[in-house]
Amino acid sequence: MRHLIREPLVQFLLVGLVLFGAWQLAKPAHAARDASNRIVITEDDLKQMAVGWAAQGLPPPSPQQMKELIDARVREEVLYREALALGLDKDDAIVRRQLARKMEFVAEDLSKLEEPKPEELRAWYEKSRARFALPPRVTFRHVYFSPDRRGANTRTDAVAALTQLSGKPIDASVGVGDTFMFQSFYGDRSMEVLAKEFGPAFARALVDVAPGAWAGPVESGYGWHLVFIDSMTPQQIPEFDAIEQEVRNAWVEEHREKTRASMYESMRARYEVVLPGS
Repeated sequence: MRHLIREPLVQFLLVGLVLFGAWQLAKPAHAARDASNRIVITEDDLKQMAVGWAAQGLPPPSPQQMKELIDARVREEVLYREALALGLDKDDAIVRRQLARKMEFVAEDLSKLEEPKPEELRAWYEKSRARFALPPRVTFRHVYFSPDRRGANTRTDAVAALTQLSGKPIDASVGVGDTFMFQSFYGDRSMEVLAKEFGPAFARALVDVAPGAWAGPVESGYGWHLVFIDSMTPQQIPEFDAIEQEVRNAWVEEHREKTRASMYESMRARYEVVLPGS
């Protein structure tokens, strides 16, 4: 037996058998690895590429341009898989935020599967009427008193001017007060707009002013004002039929938020949060 083993031909055959056995053992893993490394471009992928191309306002892609689109998709997939293989997705704040945002999109997509029935939407509106209230709107004119010109006497001068204008017509205000950098007349403005232009305190004060007479002084971010309310439209709640689409949009947004919250709570329940000791 030892004599046979020493024969070169026998040694060659034994080495060949070992190599063949090793190849057979490695063959399944090699095949599986080949399968996992396949990048399959489907017909739907090609259509998606063409649609994305057309969405840019471009003519249909030529064969060469289509090849470049496919090469770009393959490049992206190769880099993506290699990044995963290297673990580049681990402990990356940007990747973590992007994946979390994608889960938010999943919840939003789920919420779109349900549409409110007409009677359901109307009932929801009746319970939520206050959120659709239109704020008061006002038309007014004003006389301005500048702290830069009058200093500590600004409000006192405004009070004296109010006494002068009391019971007189609107045009009696001509020549009274100081030049204002913007308008002296504001037509049909919402309180929200006025709050941005003059400050919240000024807008709130106008609500309590009776139309048809000079009143004040009212302070703004610019100084002091005497105001004359021409007209005041009180807060109104429109009828359902007039704002049905707006109501539907609000219902969808509320439903979407509830879906997101419910989805998160169900996922959150599967985790235990451990905080560092105090």
